[in-house]
Amino acid sequence: MNDKKISIKAPAKINLSLDVLGKREDGYHEVKMIMTTVDLADRVELTLLEENKITIESTGGFVPLDQRNLAYQAAMLLKETFGVKKGVGIHISKNIPVAAGLAGGSSDAAATLKGLNELWDLGLTIDEVAVLGAKIGSDVSFCVYGGTAIATGRGEHIQHIKPPPPCWVLLAKPPIGVSTAEVYRKLNVQNIEHPDIDAMVQAIEGYDYEAICKELGNVLETVTLPLYPEVKQIKDQMHRLGADGVLMSGSGPTVFGLFQHESRVNRVYNGLRGFCTEVYAVRLLGEGQEDFKDSIREK
Repeated sequence: MNDKKISIKAPAKINLSLDVLGKREDGYHEVKMIMTTVDLADRVELTLLEENKITIESTGGFVPLDQRNLAYQAAMLLKETFGVKKGVGIHISKNIPVAAGLAGGSSDAAATLKGLNELWDLGLTIDEVAVLGAKIGSDVSFCVYGGTAIATGRGEHIQHIKPPPPCWVLLAKPPIGVSTAEVYRKLNVQNIEHPDIDAMVQAIEGYDYEAICKELGNVLETVTLPLYPEVKQIKDQMHRLGADGVLMSGSGPTVFGLFQHESRVNRVYNGLRGFCTEVYAVRLLGEGQEDFKDSIREK
């Protein structure tokens, strides 16, 4: 039995800006968004199996342990694409909330692709892995790289940009799930105020923290906030308690607040814990990976 193992960090993402430009012929929506990684991460451990099978385990509840799991799909995609006859045991230590708008499943899939590239000696470049990731889900390509980027198309076209200035990020997730498909289905693209993505890019490139907070925008809030009053309540509460900037991530339900000062983070954290159990205070990561070795640890 080969006991070769690889352990990979799979960080969450937030959307600093999310715009939807219209419906595509393939049924997806054309998006333009700015994503960045935060220091809240799952840990994906891959064990090489000589037997030709994929097994999956997770420490988190509500995580499917079969072909519905994106990490499982990532392993299967590589097996089918490259005719791999070996297997893998996938163990996911969950820290990122499930169905939260933080790309936890997509990040696990990206970590699996990167780890199996090493474990199965496939010799792919990080760009080739990102292209494969797009076949699994819209956020997977971004998660392969991490860092900060403009994502277009249905999210798979990635243009890297400088990281924003370092700051604290407070994440708060109410105890509800939001259907991304439903949110997109109910979005009226003709009747929304579009965020100024160019202004956000300028703010990030200029390392202008105040301008970043001012330019935060997510068109999906127009659907999620009326449907789920709990999300609006958290957003309003974060504003009231003194976050520098507040926005819903992805299709929700997680809301994040940006902070320059740790003392204020602690105060708002305590203020939110009263009516929201899943609250996380983390740092913005922002930096991406030049190659796989940045995130992979062999055992």
